[in-house]
Amino acid sequence: METVKISPKFQVVIPAKIREAMGLKPGQKMHVISYQNRVEFIPVMDIEESQGMFSGINTDFEREKDRL
Repeated sequence: METVKISPKFQVVIPAKIREAMGLKPGQKMHVISYQNRVEFIPVMDIEESQGMFSGINTDFEREKDRL
């Protein structure tokens, strides 16, 4: 677990280990949400970047008879 300090301007620096592991780039946009008493940063991805993200996922399932 990494620890960061909030600056007087309420800014934080994401530790290098985490930036590298997640492939974050300077200027990249992030969604920031408050969830169950914590702050979460979620990288915003362009639709082009997310292409192929779920390749290999099993999409076979049986539909209900009235949903065909």
